[in-house]
Amino acid sequence: LALKIMKPVRPLKYNREAKILFNLKNGPNIIQLYGIVQNQDTSQYTFVFEYTPNCDFTTLLQNFTDREVKYYLFQLLRAIQYSHSNGIMHRDIKPQNIMYDRQTKKLRLIDWGLAEFYHPKQSYNIHVASRHYKAIELLVDYQYYDYSVDIWGFGVTMAGIIFHRMPFFKGSDDFDMVAKITSVLGSEQFYKYLNKYGIDLPPEMEK
Repeated sequence: LALKIMKPVRPLKYNREAKILFNLKNGPNIIQLYGIVQNQDTSQYTFVFEYTPNCDFTTLLQNFTDREVKYYLFQLLRAIQYSHSNGIMHRDIKPQNIMYDRQTKKLRLIDWGLAEFYHPKQSYNIHVASRHYKAIELLVDYQYYDYSVDIWGFGVTMAGIIFHRMPFFKGSDDFDMVAKITSVLGSEQFYKYLNKYGIDLPPEMEK
């Protein structure tokens, strides 16, 4: 078993994480939550998860075979697809949240603390995902995003594996991240995207 001791936060936060994990129970390649216990003295909650052996991703990256890369990415996509089909965005897809055991070929998508239920046309917190895996929507403060933030995280993870550069986009802040992304993907499509969704650039990015 693996234990996750929850920090003292608003009950809404861990209640949401628990509900999401129970909704995704038995989903392919999603870490399984077995139960929740509370410390009677501190009232602190602990989540009890299945235990999954893990290979350090830096080591994995150096030794990945082509066949293994395809398997790894396919199994990760299965977890993401199941989550999305149940109306849930993970919002923090990155190698550090993917447990992979090379011996058994078992993969688990973990850390659902930033996950959220998706509802069309609802605004969401942009302070999610790790900087180097943030989707462009989050970098330009667009709150009406959707499942695509997870697909971006998957794509950046895939690019890092293929090009042996992790993280693939390594910006020092949101502005630098946008600069790094547009230097690879081009700025023309970026501005078309902004116009399509009526997104105004944050003032500090307008230069």
